[in-house]
Amino acid sequence: MADIFMIIVAIVAFVILAVVAIYLMINYQHPDDKNEAYFPKFIVIVGIMLAGFTAFLLPMDVANNDGYAGCTGYDTDLCGGLDMELVWSIFFWLIPIWCFVLIPFATFFYEADDGLLLNPGGEKQSRVKSAVVWTLGTIIIVGIIFVTTYFLFSEAQIPIKAYTAKTVAQGLTEQERGRIDFQSTVPAGVNFTTSFLADFDEGDRLYASGQVDLGEQTIPLKVSATTFFAGLMAWLGWFLFAIFGGIGMSALPMDLLLSFRNRPRKMDAAEYAEAQTSLRTRVNELVGIGEMIKVERDGQAPTNTSKNPFNKEKRKERQALNEFKSAVFLLEQDVQDFQACTSEYEKTNPLVPWISLIFGFFSCIISLFWLIHICVYVLPAKPIALFLNTYFAWFDGWFPLFGVLSVAIFTLYMLFAAIKGCFKFGMRCACIQLYPMIVGKTYMSAFLFNVGLVLLCSLPVVQFCATSFSSYARNSTIFRIFGVQIENLGFFGVFWKNNIFTYIFLVWSLLCMIYLWCKPKDGPPSSDALRDRLKSRTA
Repeated sequence: MADIFMIIVAIVAFVILAVVAIYLMINYQHPDDKNEAYFPKFIVIVGIMLAGFTAFLLPMDVANNDGYAGCTGYDTDLCGGLDMELVWSIFFWLIPIWCFVLIPFATFFYEADDGLLLNPGGEKQSRVKSAVVWTLGTIIIVGIIFVTTYFLFSEAQIPIKAYTAKTVAQGLTEQERGRIDFQSTVPAGVNFTTSFLADFDEGDRLYASGQVDLGEQTIPLKVSATTFFAGLMAWLGWFLFAIFGGIGMSALPMDLLLSFRNRPRKMDAAEYAEAQTSLRTRVNELVGIGEMIKVERDGQAPTNTSKNPFNKEKRKERQALNEFKSAVFLLEQDVQDFQACTSEYEKTNPLVPWISLIFGFFSCIISLFWLIHICVYVLPAKPIALFLNTYFAWFDGWFPLFGVLSVAIFTLYMLFAAIKGCFKFGMRCACIQLYPMIVGKTYMSAFLFNVGLVLLCSLPVVQFCATSFSSYARNSTIFRIFGVQIENLGFFGVFWKNNIFTYIFLVWSLLCMIYLWCKPKDGPPSSDALRDRLKSRTA
């Protein structure tokens, strides 16, 4: 029977996540979507809860398997009364369903024109039908990739330790042998094995004393489709998480601290006139650039109908449009700051900058601790120090709930860093579409994009945290899934065994830290350069 405390904690976490998701939706949604787009809103709310609960499952898994006496061996899934393997399997399927089915469908449905669409034959086509067609295409592509890779790379080579008992007369009792392989009797001189899921301390002690011989072997294991799909999702998501998460590790605390440093201050007459002139100039420049983009697109409409995403002209057009959107967004932010220093100064909440300072301070500590932990525990072949593992274990010894909350905080922080990194990357590099989250001005397309990004990064975050906290979470179900089965999948295992993604994440984080230190503030793209490029293309 499941432990009552674990059930209560899960219910409380579910309720908190639901409240947070609904609050974000209400607070950030655009007025145009207030009484519209109910299905995309449902997908977003559940997606936010799904991402948050996935991050919460890691500390819950640890508490379920480590919080009870005698929780060792192969029966750890039910130590706390919860079948964590079943729970993880459910989430392993819900995440790809949301990422590759529901979010694409909601996005295609939302972004379609109101009313009816025209298909290539000139016949009328409903928004639902159009969304279904595009979603089916996405499912087919993902299905082909999954089936192909599963048949090619789904066999894991699990390393095991093989202990060979020399003689019982040398002091190896049946009880000691049972502590190694969880069997009651093993004849002397016969090999008995245990995978590294178990605790090797006893076997290694007997080997050091000369009572057993030690050998290392591997056994093939065909992983389930559920486990493999989780590994494939984690592997694909790592490419996004390594880049965006690496940026966010520095950008998240830096932007919070800058928010405090650039807090609203009352302007005098001279400052007011100067700021107003600067904003007016930027508005006129962007209006002119917007007209040029409109003229260019109207002029290309009859002749340039190519939908190839790799078309050179289309790529330039998208980049120019993304730069224009970035400049408009930064202008809107500066206008808001200007109003906060002038007409809206008396209405500004003075506590908000100080809250940003507090969160920025703690974000700096968490980012620093993560980078140190990677260097001293994750990357060395033999860890230099347990670091965060020791901190979590100490909290568990004092008050178990604090240890679980600490793991949840460090895990969720990685998800927030990935979101921040994606947004920062879009601001500094115009090669991707910008989907900012702005209070009261966020369309559902931006919600869907950001929720999809979080879900794609959720599994690599869980895998990374399970590996990073392997000493603390050694008995957890997720460590057995990721640290044993998925990590030893032939092709994919190479990336995790050699810490390729982790090295990319660390190096990229340090490079971004240096870059953002030298250029902390997001600046609008050069209006002159953008105007010159548009002129050369329309000439």
